[in-house]
Amino acid sequence: MLTKRTYSATVLLVALAFPVAALAAGGDGDRDRGAGGRTGGPAVKRVDLSPLTRPVRSLHRAIDAGVRRIRRQRRAHLGEERRRALATLPGGVSLSTLEAIASCESGGDPTIVSSDGSYRGKYQFSYGTWASVGGSGDPAAAPEAEQDYRAALLYSHAGSSPWPVCG
Repeated sequence: MLTKRTYSATVLLVALAFPVAALAAGGDGDRDRGAGGRTGGPAVKRVDLSPLTRPVRSLHRAIDAGVRRIRRQRRAHLGEERRRALATLPGGVSLSTLEAIASCESGGDPTIVSSDGSYRGKYQFSYGTWASVGGSGDPAAAPEAEQDYRAALLYSHAGSSPWPVCG
């Protein structure tokens, strides 16, 4: 598996190698006219870059495929990590119940704050409710896993009543 540093170095090396190879390949030896069509100005060597289009496209496809693979692996890893962290939710609350409440309350955004600032975080806790389940500080600043745990605690004690619209 490529590390971020190795991957970046490889991409940089390839990005530098293609223009160098194109310039080394050269053209037919003709020189362009200088500025304003005059001769005697700075000469520019014509280089045919068409042979590089196919390898460049191939490189772009390979990079895109690699990025998609890395993103899939990251999502799978984060999903598995979250499932493990929430495997022992208090009171037997299901993860799907919490996800439904969070989706309705905040769209699943753990940092969101209501327009008047009263309700905060993924489950739109008030400061008082947050403190009642052992939370401290700002619910919207707490890690998502802690918000999930505190919401499960609240649900196991009070059912869906703290979320009258979404519960």
